Amino acid sequence: MSGNAILVAGGGFSGITAALEAAELGYEVILVEKNPYLGGRVAQLNQYFPKLCPPSCGLEIQFQRIRNNPRITVLTMACVTKVSGQTGNFDVTVSIAPRHVNEKCTMCDACAEAAKTSVACEFDLGMGMRKVAFKPNVFAFPARYVFEKKRCSEAEAKTIEESCKYGAIDLADKAREQTFNVGAIVWATGWKPYDMAKLTNLGAGKLTNVISNMQMERLCAPNGPTGGLLLRPSDKTPPKRVAFVQCAGSRDENHLNYCSYICCMASLKQVTYVRARVPEARVTVYYIDLRAPGRYQKFLEKVSADPYLSLVKGKVAELSQSASGTVLATVENVETGIKNIEEFDLVVLATGMQPSTAGQSVAVNVPRDEEGFFIADAQGVIAAGCAKQPLDVMRSAQSGTGAALKAIQTVAGR
Repeated sequence: MSGNAILVAGGGFSGITAALEAAELGYEVILVEKNPYLGGRVAQLNQYFPKLCPPSCGLEIQFQRIRNNPRITVLTMACVTKVSGQTGNFDVTVSIAPRHVNEKCTMCDACAEAAKTSVACEFDLGMGMRKVAFKPNVFAFPARYVFEKKRCSEAEAKTIEESCKYGAIDLADKAREQTFNVGAIVWATGWKPYDMAKLTNLGAGKLTNVISNMQMERLCAPNGPTGGLLLRPSDKTPPKRVAFVQCAGSRDENHLNYCSYICCMASLKQVTYVRARVPEARVTVYYIDLRAPGRYQKFLEKVSADPYLSLVKGKVAELSQSASGTVLATVENVETGIKNIEEFDLVVLATGMQPSTAGQSVAVNVPRDEEGFFIADAQGVIAAGCAKQPLDVMRSAQSGTGAALKAIQTVAGR
């Protein structure tokens, strides 16, 4: 690998786009992703804008392009730990965690069947369980299982190893490091949902029937913990009264100062999930302002015309939960000035988008604002996607394309 190569940190939609654009113009690309799969947050969604497609619709095309392009080296379960050098001549150290499953894997599921130990599923945001030997998601790329050897006994690990007739389980797999010489770096490390545990007035993540908007995506996804059925967590019954609380932790000096751009439309999208799965359900959206950027105005008009939906300009001051699982919401209607306590079967918090590296040190030397977003492209490092600002999927892809062009210009100008 030479300084003509480009390293992309982050295998979400913007990172994949940047990698493909650069590789298809003839540049060697190393695509580094911390998860065992590519796709980032988009892979966890039930549907995404603008066409409300399932994630497989867009990602499968991208994965096929990666498979067909020998210029792209994909490293999963990996992260950039050290960067030295200068523009046009970086040495980038990448640490790779052991997967304990090699390229012989056929995704036959024998290892998962042999496993006994179950743990909370990160892909389902803790709403489901998985085995210690598992398929990362239903359309995972690379198409290979993961075995978390450290989370089970030696005896169970041996049983799992013996269950694979293809010899794909590698108990001797170890963490390793690789160093690459590259000319430019695209930093596309994506976003994470704001931590509900910080929202003390809204239950601090401790109320069973109060979930985040990303958890709502997993509940409604066909490959989610309920097979796509909308069932409230406490008793697995369909919720008949559902509330969405906008700006949960956003536009708040005690949490996130900014608007996360797409949360309003994401909640209205999820209103359509509720109405499709529980047709008799009544839905209320509590909002400060309903923001429909550009092309989303028609979607707002369409959804808001639903007679089963109430849009209330108001602030939810507090949430609590009764013994029966009903969520009690203390709400002040801004337009009427009336303060009420309303009851719901399920409440969804529209938590904001934080950069994934917020509060963490990073290996690259690029300025960040007080919220952790990268605010400048500097010294051969180009930020892309939601590492730079809150964006929807389409604009994340556009950002990835722009970052790829800047990286190519950087490398070509050496």
